[in-house]
Amino acid sequence: MSLSLNQLRKSFVHTKHALISQKNSCMLIPVNHKSSGGRRPKKKIYHRVHELDKVMDLQKKPSLILQLKSIIQSQKHHSLLLRDLEKQVGFVQKWNFMTVIEKYPSIFRVVGGSTTPPSVRLTDKAQKIANDEAEARNMMEPILVKNLRKLLMLSVDCRVPLEKIEFIESELGLPSDFKESLIPKYPDIFSVKEVKGKGYLQLENWDSLLAVTAREERLAREGIMNFAGAQKKVRISKDGNYQGPYAFRLNFPAGFRPNMSYLAELEKWQKMEFPSPYLNARRFEAKDPKARKRVVAVLHELLSLTMQKRMTSAQLDAFYSEYLLPSRLLLCLIKHHGMFYITNKGARSTVFLKEAYDGSNLIDKCPLLLFYSKFVALSGRKDMDLHGGIPSS
Repeated sequence: MSLSLNQLRKSFVHTKHALISQKNSCMLIPVNHKSSGGRRPKKKIYHRVHELDKVMDLQKKPSLILQLKSIIQSQKHHSLLLRDLEKQVGFVQKWNFMTVIEKYPSIFRVVGGSTTPPSVRLTDKAQKIANDEAEARNMMEPILVKNLRKLLMLSVDCRVPLEKIEFIESELGLPSDFKESLIPKYPDIFSVKEVKGKGYLQLENWDSLLAVTAREERLAREGIMNFAGAQKKVRISKDGNYQGPYAFRLNFPAGFRPNMSYLAELEKWQKMEFPSPYLNARRFEAKDPKARKRVVAVLHELLSLTMQKRMTSAQLDAFYSEYLLPSRLLLCLIKHHGMFYITNKGARSTVFLKEAYDGSNLIDKCPLLLFYSKFVALSGRKDMDLHGGIPSS
């Protein structure tokens, strides 16, 4: 019986602490094997990548700073009464935000007191930088339209429920009012249609020029797509990488030591041709190895469309029917741990596209992330300067 990703994740989290090695450098993933005469079943080791675990810790304070900035700016006079903070964020979170207000006077200024209720607003310097957000969002618009278009092109029916897009709007960089502020501006590309009582975002105009994956764009820049025939005698290296037109960039953790049989199978997989993620998944038999490799390409492309090249496992699982993802999605991600990394740091399990990071740093940043980094840098914290945590939706 197939288990959902949520069921697998709950089981994974439940056994996590019992299965972590003494050095806390890897996790043991139970897998089923045939009986071996009373011997214990083997366990696969899932190695931690501490730099990516660190990303989740580094984003906590920036996320609070940016969220409080947004709350303050949403108020009529760009000033929030401290007594109203609990209404905005809840009783428990209120104290976290109070700590942020106290800790970063370079960003937040408390005014009022004995005769007037105290309120918090941005400092003049923070407000000056905050004014740049409008320009950053203007620069983001063509990027958002392109990525939203590609998101729909990846789906089997070129449409996705609006509620699922809202579920990942922060990851894509969409404004919270994108249904009113963005979609109506492009009637030749998008439309909103009701299907069985549910609102869907529908693609109106297919563009073959956009049906190119981030992986293919990188290979084209490196000149690899143009000389596939010259790669016949090139063997895969010990790090799993192969310079071919159907290969993915891999980055195994330091503690992973593949044997020769593993590398031989990996070389065969890296060389295997597979259909484009932008072709309709219904055209392919799910059991075909090429179709299974195509699923990996779909996951790679989905993560590439996000600002920070990561999504929670629940967000990926939400698109199961639109992209015909495997029912055992978590196991698929674990199998391809050279490409994807799953961390349980933070409130939710998060999936990273490993090639997008250099240690804990995101390599390429969109205009909105650059703005976030600039604003958070006012805190004076160097570890917060480079990560630009996103306020959770």
